[in-house]
Amino acid sequence: MAGALLGTAMLVVAFSLIFGWLIPCGIALFGYGFGMGIWDVSQNIEGAEVERRGTKTIMPKFHAAFSGGAFAGALLGGLLARLGVPLWLHLMAVVALGAILIMIATRSFLPAHVDHDAPRTSRWKPWTEPRTLLIGLVVLAAALTEGSANDWVAKATVDSFHVGGSGGAIMFAVFVASMTIFRYAGSALLDRFGRVPVLRGCLTAAIVGLLIFVFAPNPYLAAVGAVLWGAGAALGFPVGMSAGADDPVHAAARVPAVSTIGYAAFLVGPPVLGFIGNHVGVRHSLLVVAVVCVVSLLSAPAVRPPQNQEQRSR
Repeated sequence: MAGALLGTAMLVVAFSLIFGWLIPCGIALFGYGFGMGIWDVSQNIEGAEVERRGTKTIMPKFHAAFSGGAFAGALLGGLLARLGVPLWLHLMAVVALGAILIMIATRSFLPAHVDHDAPRTSRWKPWTEPRTLLIGLVVLAAALTEGSANDWVAKATVDSFHVGGSGGAIMFAVFVASMTIFRYAGSALLDRFGRVPVLRGCLTAAIVGLLIFVFAPNPYLAAVGAVLWGAGAALGFPVGMSAGADDPVHAAARVPAVSTIGYAAFLVGPPVLGFIGNHVGVRHSLLVVAVVCVVSLLSAPAVRPPQNQEQRSR
C-alpha cells in the first residue's frame, strides 16, 4: 500500500512539473510523506522480526542500505541534471524502477501476520510507557543529528568557507558516506559491546564531530568533523527501532510511537535551526543539535534489550 501511494504521489508531482499544477502538487507531497511514514514503520517492523529470528544484529545494515540509496540517488540525480534530463522524467523513471524492485523484494518478506502468544497492546498504550518514550528521545536526537546535516551541512559549508556549491555537495557526501559505512560496520560493534555502550560512543562522536565542524577554521578540518558527525548519527535510529520492537507482541504499536517522536525532529528541526541560523549563522546554529545529543545520552540506557535478549545483543 505504501509503495503504491508513494508511486502515485511521485507521478502526480511529475505531471505537476509538466503542467504547472500547484495545489495537486502540494496534495501529492502530503501523500508522499504519509506513504513514506507507513513505509518506514512497516520496514522497521519487518527488519526487527528478521533480526529477532537470527543470531546477529542486522538492523543497522538495513539502514545502511537506506543511506546508500540516498547517496546513490543524489549522485544519479546530479548526473541526470548535468545531462539536461528534466526533473519530471527523473521522477517517472524512479517510479518505474521502484515498482519493479518492490514487486521482486516483497516476495521474500515474512508473512503479514505472525502469531504470538500474548495479547497485543493498544495503539495508544506506548505513549504512556516511560521506556518507549525514552527510546523515542534517543531516536529524536538521532533524527535531528542526521536531518540537520541533510538540510544544512552544504549551506553551512558554502556560507562559512566560501567554497561554492560543489564544495557544499562534497561535504554532504562526506557526511553521508561516513554514516553509511559506520551503519554497515555497526552491527558487529553492537554484537560485541552491546547497545548502550555503542550508542553512548555514537552520541559522543556526534557531539565532538559537531563541535569540530562548527568551530573548524578551514573546510579540511570541518570535513574531519563531518566524518565523526556522520559516524555518530549512524546507529541511533536503527538501534531505537530494534529497541522499540524488542517485544514482538507489542512491536506494531511501539515502533510507530518511537518513529513519530523521531520524525518530529524532521518536522521541527529545519525551521528551528533556520530561525536560529538567521541570528547566529547556520554553522553555529548546529550547536543546538549537540545539546540535544547531550540530553539523549541520559536516555541511552532505555535501549538496553530485555533480559532474555541480552546475551545476543552482546
